[in-house]
Amino acid sequence: MSPAVFSHGDLRLYLLSLLAEAPQHGYGIIQALTDRTGGTYTPSAGTIYPRLAKLEEEGLVSKTVDGRTTIYSITDAGRAELTSREGDLAGIEAGLTDSVRLIANEVRQSVKEAMKSLRADLATAEKDDRAASKSRPRTAGDDERIISREEMHRADAVINAFRARVRTDLRTHVAKGGTLPASVVTQLEDGLDDAARGITTALASLGSR
Repeated sequence: MSPAVFSHGDLRLYLLSLLAEAPQHGYGIIQALTDRTGGTYTPSAGTIYPRLAKLEEEGLVSKTVDGRTTIYSITDAGRAELTSREGDLAGIEAGLTDSVRLIANEVRQSVKEAMKSLRADLATAEKDDRAASKSRPRTAGDDERIISREEMHRADAVINAFRARVRTDLRTHVAKGGTLPASVVTQLEDGLDDAARGITTALASLGSR
């Protein structure tokens, strides 16, 4: 658990509030926390499941097994605790909003600094390239390097567009109440792994020419 997002004991109460909205399986709870923090906090299974087990021991949560999936539901006792701690929950939600905003600002600042440094490095590299090109005749190798840099930028854009599209599709599907079986994620992993191996093989064959 990240102390910058949830203070000690707050995650426990927040889990009850999530289950009060609807029964969930473990992955659904993790995804809900990720969505509600704008992607700034994604708890691990080792963070969520022990707390769910503790809530079950306390009689605040129950679970049912549906095939290979365990569904967690809030009990009447859990709802009673939520009702008795409405003020605490409101404080948690307000603090969560502030924490997420702070983390998002820190991320934006880090990205801004990284981009500034990258632009400076690119400017220096471009300056060095121009100086080098003035000191010697331009060759076919120079043209190939220029084309390669342009294609690298295009490859980055393709990868980023693919990532954004897949992530949006998955989040939209889950947000609408759809399920996301492990087999789908495995298929995605296998497909990306195959694509990566194909690119590595293709680059190796080019380098051996």
